[in-house]
Amino acid sequence: MTFENTADGQRPVAIITGGSRGLGRSTVLSLAEQGVSTIFTYRSNREEADKVLALAEAAGSRSVALQLDTAAPAGFARFVEEVRDALAELGAGRFDYLVNNAGTALHKPIAATTEDELDALYNIHFKGVFLLTQALLPLMRDGGRIVNVSSGLTRFSFAGSAAYAAMKGAVEVLTRYLARELGERGIAANTVAPGAIATDFGGGRVRDNPEMNAMVAGNTALGRAGEPEDIGPMIAALLQPANRWVNGQRIEVSGGMLL
Repeated sequence: MTFENTADGQRPVAIITGGSRGLGRSTVLSLAEQGVSTIFTYRSNREEADKVLALAEAAGSRSVALQLDTAAPAGFARFVEEVRDALAELGAGRFDYLVNNAGTALHKPIAATTEDELDALYNIHFKGVFLLTQALLPLMRDGGRIVNVSSGLTRFSFAGSAAYAAMKGAVEVLTRYLARELGERGIAANTVAPGAIATDFGGGRVRDNPEMNAMVAGNTALGRAGEPEDIGPMIAALLQPANRWVNGQRIEVSGGMLL
């Protein structure tokens, strides 16, 4: 299954935040393999972003990497102008898909979480998603699709994840409202909620800690922790025209964790 060109004969374009590593990287490359041009963001590691650019090009797709701190809305106006330039570079006037993926972790009990830590999570996981989506909507093609990345932790709970999970819960509610309000433009919005994934997220807790990895595997029906390649292709599939009638949904991709 491949993506269709737009009505003006152009390749579709996706914007992915946090595309230089982990789930975002897997999403960029999965889309590139299916002929979608991408504009992805990185916060500070240009070297990793360049590696993703090279891999996307090797897959036969054009990509542009832009620096962005999604927790700092003051930079969003500049970013929108950079997106305009990137779209022109890609031969497109608008973009088709938005994947809000960028994020950070916090593993602390409620009693030990500071106001600054709570604010930092709010800024990147909710405020940033809300305001960046708002800023980009004028450049989004009618009939496009939005995917917001949440977490399995909004369904099941582990001590020390309250603040992070609460922000993801807010994003899930926001997603349903995006689906409702943008329906008149034919734009669908959904949430993808991964389970525990073996990446460098949260300091590599699942990837690098054998006890944590074994605990996750033991609580997952398919018997292992997730990998980035379990998520990126699924997000790409959700953006496919065949899934155009999926809207306002939370889709958990956890291998059957804590069923």
